[in-house]
Amino acid sequence: MSLGHPPAEIAIDEVLVRGLLAEQFPEHASGSLELVGEGWDNVIYRLDRQFSIRLPRREVAAQLIHNEQRCLALLAPRLPLPVPVPIHAGRPATDYPWPWSICRWFEGERASASPPTDLHEAAETLAAFVNALHLPASDDAPVNTVRGGPLSARFERITKRILDVGAAGRLLGHDAADLVARYHEYSAAPEWHGPPVWLHGDLHASNMLTSNGRLSAVIDFGDITGGDPATDLAVAWIVLDEPARRHFCSLVDRDEATWVRAKAWALSFAVFYLDSVDTDSVMGLMGERTLAQVLAS
Repeated sequence: MSLGHPPAEIAIDEVLVRGLLAEQFPEHASGSLELVGEGWDNVIYRLDRQFSIRLPRREVAAQLIHNEQRCLALLAPRLPLPVPVPIHAGRPATDYPWPWSICRWFEGERASASPPTDLHEAAETLAAFVNALHLPASDDAPVNTVRGGPLSARFERITKRILDVGAAGRLLGHDAADLVARYHEYSAAPEWHGPPVWLHGDLHASNMLTSNGRLSAVIDFGDITGGDPATDLAVAWIVLDEPARRHFCSLVDRDEATWVRAKAWALSFAVFYLDSVDTDSVMGLMGERTLAQVLAS
């Protein structure tokens, strides 16, 4: 029952992209185009070596692009790392039904493939980022049904996921029943009762870039929402080791219950990442590292 790689619902190629550019942003229509990759939700082209073009490949991702277009310009000025604020917000067209974006291109490598070389420094950078981001969200923040909410709403779903991934042999020899027990323990922490704060919603190493061994940008804000900061604070187990995590926690002023909930989120994310190992080896390795950090802490 692997997460797999969902099929595209529309074929996106250079002809389509150039047509969209010619119709909506003709100043870019003759620029160089390079296909960079095709993820679960979006196809990414590099334009003129300066910009990235993000086009949803599935209807479910169209709202995520819209969320970025609506929120990132508001949040970016206070964040200490670059984020992909849309420079141009593309519109649906006759042969393409969803919004799409042109953003600045960020040089660097995914931190999941090229981790930061100094995790103590990375902890400080991440702490500064989440402290700047995690301010009370506006009333019109995007609603996200899978991120930022109470763990009780995920309890049955995550329990089943752990058992299913274990049955498929993807838990690296770890006992599924033990992981379920740990998840139940962490999920029993008191819920968040503060105001919803702005969340990235998917803050992991493949959504960060490194340059010269340092964290240099945070990308892919499609899951942006307001809610419990514990969702994003799971990054402490995804990116950092134990000493760096302690330093990170000392710089992010949250109560013990929030850190326990963050650990529950980290465990659930680790299982998701492990379940994608057949289609994304880098994501699978990130799951292995995350699970090891959770179990060691």
